[in-house]
Amino acid sequence: MGEKEKALSEKESLDLITSMINRAKESFHDTGWGPIMWGAVIMVCSLVTWARVHFGFRLPFDIWILTLAAIVPQVIISYRENRAKRVKTYNDIAMDYLWISFGISIFLLIYTNGAIQQGMNDTFSVQGTNFTKPSQFFYNYQNALFLIIYGFPTFVSGGIMKFKPMLLGGIFCWVCAITSLYTPAKTDLLLMAAAALFAWLIPGIIINRNCRKKRHHQHV
Repeated sequence: MGEKEKALSEKESLDLITSMINRAKESFHDTGWGPIMWGAVIMVCSLVTWARVHFGFRLPFDIWILTLAAIVPQVIISYRENRAKRVKTYNDIAMDYLWISFGISIFLLIYTNGAIQQGMNDTFSVQGTNFTKPSQFFYNYQNALFLIIYGFPTFVSGGIMKFKPMLLGGIFCWVCAITSLYTPAKTDLLLMAAAALFAWLIPGIIINRNCRKKRHHQHV
């Protein structure tokens, strides 16, 4: 192989490596639909529950079951985004597992809290008195648990993506968790709606907008 061919081969190899690195960087940023979906679902569930408590109406089902339904589109979104990516990085894989684990954890926390409340009522119920149900006491503080979990994937995602709005969103969730310990349960629901808005919905919209702009420039 001559010097010219060798230099060309080295240049082609370098260009190939550079191209793959650039593709990996491009594939790192998703479309933002995952945070938008979770932000919308949690915010709607929180506000509907607040309205139910405030106005005293009942629903034929538990509105929070929507969090389970949200796991399915989350998997579909992740699958479609991964198919669209030419190079899948370790960060992409970590993000997929992080948010799928988050959805499952939320559902399990809802199920576990329900079981705890029922168990407390069965264990500590007092017949023939106006004894306050222990589950009501537990209910006043359980929202802090949700807000703590909300902050975890948000903060980690912001760190992986080096995306400040989600980093701040994760911290905001934890601030809301501490605040909820000193506020009525009904107010906690508004804190949860605010956490969903600032931690997921708004950052997701920003990511989606940036993704659309990037695609537009690529096709121009």
